[in-house]
Amino acid sequence: MKLIQAIIRVEKWQDVRASLEKSGIAGLNITEVEGRGRQKGLKQQWRGEVYTVDLIPKIKLEIVLDDEDVERIAGAILKSARTGNIGDGKIFVMPVEEVIRVRTGERGKEAI
Repeated sequence: MKLIQAIIRVEKWQDVRASLEKSGIAGLNITEVEGRGRQKGLKQQWRGEVYTVDLIPKIKLEIVLDDEDVERIAGAILKSARTGNIGDGKIFVMPVEEVIRVRTGERGKEAI
């Protein structure tokens, strides 16, 4: 089993959501987060004053899935989240040792 964590632009969330639903993903968690990458924030201008926004709002997705689904789901996120501009985000894939469904006590693949 694997955990996919994806950091995406807020404005791409609905596109990613539709892509994941089309791919058969029902269970996921999202968190509103703030962060920055190589761009080190954004410079904006308001009423003639230039200021830097260091932390940019993003959406973090977390999805636990079978190993064989990782490439397909990561590809769906990549395709639907990409704008081609700096700040599109990142996708992280990590191993998951165990999943336990609290309600039933099921473990492993059945608990996903």
